[in-house]
Amino acid sequence: MPNRVRSTTPSSTEKPLTGSDSIRSVHFISLGCPKNRVDTEVMLGVSQGAGFIHENDAKKAEVIVVNTCGFIDAAKEESIDTILEMARYKEEGKCQKLVVTGCLSQRYPEELANQLPEVDHFLGSSDMLKLKTVLSSTPPRMLVGNPMDYVYRSDDPRALSSKQHSVWVKIAEGCNRYCSFCAIPGIRGKQRSRPVADVVQEVSRLVASGSREINIVSQDTIAYGRDLQSKSSLEELIVALEEVHDLAWLRLFYLYPEKMTDQLIELFRQSKKLLPYVDMPLQHASNRMLRLMSRGHGGQRIYRVVERLKQEIPDACLRSAFIVGHPGETDADFDELKKFVSWAEFDHVGVFLFSKEDGTPSSVLKEQVPREVAKRRAAELMALQNDISKRKLRDYIGKTLEVMVEGLSDESDLLLEGRHRGQAPDIDGKVYLANGTAKAGDIVQAHVTDAADYDLLADIIDGGSKPRHLPIL
Repeated sequence: MPNRVRSTTPSSTEKPLTGSDSIRSVHFISLGCPKNRVDTEVMLGVSQGAGFIHENDAKKAEVIVVNTCGFIDAAKEESIDTILEMARYKEEGKCQKLVVTGCLSQRYPEELANQLPEVDHFLGSSDMLKLKTVLSSTPPRMLVGNPMDYVYRSDDPRALSSKQHSVWVKIAEGCNRYCSFCAIPGIRGKQRSRPVADVVQEVSRLVASGSREINIVSQDTIAYGRDLQSKSSLEELIVALEEVHDLAWLRLFYLYPEKMTDQLIELFRQSKKLLPYVDMPLQHASNRMLRLMSRGHGGQRIYRVVERLKQEIPDACLRSAFIVGHPGETDADFDELKKFVSWAEFDHVGVFLFSKEDGTPSSVLKEQVPREVAKRRAAELMALQNDISKRKLRDYIGKTLEVMVEGLSDESDLLLEGRHRGQAPDIDGKVYLANGTAKAGDIVQAHVTDAADYDLLADIIDGGSKPRHLPIL
């Protein structure tokens, strides 16, 4: 865990903050992945149920909650820096309670408690509902529990923090895989899937409230349901969600390649709601590196999977992620990875530097790759993918795409921005829309006129379908 970099005033004796006495305010910061965002939205729902209002300005909030990420070094450092930044508002603002939650506090509870006296309470990665106790009484400082004790349910309080039309839905907690570089199973516990009916109930409620796009997320989405007594499957869940009236787009994330079944591929190909957007974090292409990473498959399998997807789902948008600099990675291994990325021509690629994580098998491997070598490889791989991305985006020019409107563009008040079916929210590029009007959540037909490195420019040519309940921009 990174050491703290400065000290501020230790926590003082606190008083219960109860919403029944007066309007109280809380500020949330959510770091890391979309799964963390869902957890933060549960805590936002908890706080609203306790009579608290959300305050956008941290300086004005009486309670500040930092939901941390503890996955890799860069995320841990960002979490520590954010906690220290928020601690300043105990002196410079109105903050009476500083609460730290999430993966970092789950992973290093005692270390954080010793190094951060400014923090009033620590909750773990599955302790969202305990926030009610923190807000309404004076519980112990350390409230980090066992992550296996909790699975999110549709009747848990949740208040959306982002635009209503596109929502993340978490279908499982934890992970049963033990990739040698990954600390997540130790932080989040083993996989616990939600029942199909429970997920359908939540999605139905969200869509009835105006959501048009549902983004399905978990640590290992393709393994959904294997841990349930009913032995449900991802395919069964998709079929059930297709029956949700007024759901327009359904998008899946984190699909491992070892179980890309015939039924799942058929659903990607034929479904009117499941988008042909296939997100597979492959991590490498070298047989030797995949064995060192304990990925459970070899390079030839991922070649076969990608080739099959391209053949059977011609309009598929493929996304993957890779790690460079893992211990033992040679120039020959990296060349094999570059060869694979060149051949696959993914629409979107993420590249990550290996992070030496406490307690993982990879952290004690010999032949650690120098950091500068790993950085050079990452830059080289991203440059290769950038050329592929630019070429593929130029192929869109002159075509008409279905685009979900997000709202006014951050670039110009004269433009709207949205995403076509192959662009995930907050992850991939955007489509900047001109010469037309639409509201957030509208699905419009747009004629592509130009392309940049990651984004497209298009003219709205048809207003398309409208949501029944339009959110406020």
